[in-house]
Amino acid sequence: MKITLLIPTLNEAQGMRVVMPKVKKEWVDQILVVDGKSKDGTADIARDMGYDVVIQQSPGIRGAYMDALPFIKGDVILAFSPDGNSIPELIPVCIDKMKQGYDMVIVSRYAPGAKSYDDDAVTAFGNRLFTGSINFLHRAQYTDAMVIYRAYRKQLIYDLDLDKDPSYSFEENLFRTKISWEPLLSIRAAKRRLKIAEIPGDEPAREGGERKLQVLKWGAAYMFEIWREIFIWR
Repeated sequence: MKITLLIPTLNEAQGMRVVMPKVKKEWVDQILVVDGKSKDGTADIARDMGYDVVIQQSPGIRGAYMDALPFIKGDVILAFSPDGNSIPELIPVCIDKMKQGYDMVIVSRYAPGAKSYDDDAVTAFGNRLFTGSINFLHRAQYTDAMVIYRAYRKQLIYDLDLDKDPSYSFEENLFRTKISWEPLLSIRAAKRRLKIAEIPGDEPAREGGERKLQVLKWGAAYMFEIWREIFIWR
């Protein structure tokens, strides 16, 4: 099993300097940074640290993933945020869990023993609402269906049509936004009854970088997606 640590960035220079030195290169087979044309030198910092770097051309976080996809060498993708929200020491814990034969392992902010220190009242409510809706409508058992910090088999991207624009285009056009694929990955993995595990992991407050959250547009698009998936994908 080869692991690619995939790190999407946008003006994350501070986090790269503070957080990434805690990530040991021997934990994974590749560290790949996909940078959204940062203006603070994030890409140069990443290169100086010896990481592979892709400059994002497509819009949105899903665009970052798609631009990085041809350069991913691992059989497993472990998505990680360098802004301080993801705890580096949980990387080997997550990998060890994947090696037990799971299709996906989520580092859950809301599992027993974990807490988000970055949530405000709106994001905490939204995350729990979306996760609860996914559990209820798609017979899942997540405590955190939305979080980026997770490992999953690269092949799932193709098996679950996460790389196909029609999987997102209606709600993106309807709400004029670009959304990520974590919620859809959670939904379709549950519908396929794949082998999924969660491990508890705190979400510390961020070290820096730009917060990209579009509360109303993303919230509306994700809720539409959750309900749409009842009818159109098997």
